[in-house]
Amino acid sequence: MSSGDIWNIVLGVVSSAFSAALAWAVQALLRRRRLDRKREFFGLRPGGEALLVVPRKVGTTDNDRIVAQNDVYALMELSALVYECGARYAVKPANQIRQGIGDRAEFCIGGPLANERTAAHLRLKLPGFVHHPEWEGKQGNAFEIGDHHYVREPGVVDYVLLARIAVGEQQQPTFLVCGQTAVANLAGVRHLRNNYRRLNQRHGVDGTFALLFKVLQPDNYGSDVIEQVGDVTRQVLQEPRALPATVPAPAAAASRPTE
Repeated sequence: MSSGDIWNIVLGVVSSAFSAALAWAVQALLRRRRLDRKREFFGLRPGGEALLVVPRKVGTTDNDRIVAQNDVYALMELSALVYECGARYAVKPANQIRQGIGDRAEFCIGGPLANERTAAHLRLKLPGFVHHPEWEGKQGNAFEIGDHHYVREPGVVDYVLLARIAVGEQQQPTFLVCGQTAVANLAGVRHLRNNYRRLNQRHGVDGTFALLFKVLQPDNYGSDVIEQVGDVTRQVLQEPRALPATVPAPAAAASRPTE
């Protein structure tokens, strides 16, 4: 083998090693940029702490504080998300939290009937959203948003509101996953985790948004088939319209005496 052949082999090896190192560096940079964007969107700082707020199963008391199985799965999804971002998390039931909003990233699972902290956030920040429970009137387990009612159809359609509440610079966002059922909660959490890039492109990292989704055929497909109904940010930020005051019927005119 001539010296020229040896030199070509050496150059080939060096070139391959350089290309591999460059490709690794580029991939590492892209992974870091994706991770930084994820951290920024969710407000999860490296070494920081997130709050995961646990709902109770509807129908149980505060003393029991039973958690639905699908809500446990949703908590597992969120804990994995926090871990990916290099942060820590604290899991607490809603009735044991006495602190403000924005101090740390927060994830509230469950609607206002199952999660007292969700109810407080909705009253304070998203007053245009109302959840009617199953025992209230004919349209049981329904979301009222603006002029529309979104009624759960058991086994056919569940609805879930996915919202991010932004509270100003240097403060961390609060995410609400407000489903009519635990299956809907899980579907909302999975959508949030898997589609944060698209949400980031549409809504940025420092704004409030509220999106309504429907979970189709939950008895057959579980939380896997989810479809967006619409962006309801404007509607939920507005105070609900007051019902018009009831006008009393005019009193019957007194009959005139005959002349």
